Amino acid sequence: MAEIGEQTTKRVAEKHKSRSSSSNSKTNRPQNQIRTNMGKTHSSHPEHELELKNYQKPYTCDGCREPGFGKRYRCEECEYELHEDCMFNKSTTTHKFFKESTFKFYDKPPRKCDKKNCNNCKRYCDACGKHIKGFVYHCDEKGWDLHPCCCNLKNEFKIDGVKFYLGETVSNCSWCNQKKIKDSLSDIRGWSYISKCDTYHFHVYCAMEMVIEGWKNGAANRNDCLALENLELPIQRQLNRNGGRGNKYWRIAKVFLKTIVSILLGDPTITLGSLLVDLVIK
Repeated sequence: MAEIGEQTTKRVAEKHKSRSSSSNSKTNRPQNQIRTNMGKTHSSHPEHELELKNYQKPYTCDGCREPGFGKRYRCEECEYELHEDCMFNKSTTTHKFFKESTFKFYDKPPRKCDKKNCNNCKRYCDACGKHIKGFVYHCDEKGWDLHPCCCNLKNEFKIDGVKFYLGETVSNCSWCNQKKIKDSLSDIRGWSYISKCDTYHFHVYCAMEMVIEGWKNGAANRNDCLALENLELPIQRQLNRNGGRGNKYWRIAKVFLKTIVSILLGDPTITLGSLLVDLVIK
């Protein structure tokens, strides 16, 4: 009887341990994402499930209110769409550029007062320099802000042997030909990518401006496939305007800009196919 009692106690303990492990697993999920029997829902749109879609056309994320392209989580009934990083936001995050700083997720940018349309309460992303209009990661201690997609920007990477790294200063941006962000409404300096060889200088802000210019020129007004190759025209035109330095310079600059753009648009996987081909065949 004692042996049977010990076995029963052991089974109960194992069952309790299993339930505890399951509970911990649920606790570690992103705070605003709930799994249902039908799919996934988000606290910003709890009435319907959101399904992973991959449309080769642009959209505006209903979370951060920034442009998106390619993969997105979408409610077909409401046409509600989220970047993958907005769908699976973390309660807190960090970035290597801001050492020893922690960012908390907010579905709305923190405000200093309760006045509507208060210019002093407007917040701007410290990476791209653009206005924060929705989901944001905010550092309460330092006051820094990052769009969810901007959190994915790497501190450094290489393209065809050329090393790029993040910085806050730039001599003259190869896109806008300015040291400071052109036409920005804030005093935020924004991030810049500078090559170690000091040949390439690009504001992150200008990478998004390149996208907007390309779309305004009609590249995104079609309902069929929109590949990022359609952005080649504004890239090449601007680089030529600012004194492009030959085929290799143009080739690396194009791949670099497309890589950054694909991250800012919420689908870094865009770079894995067509972008790498640019280096091989052009």
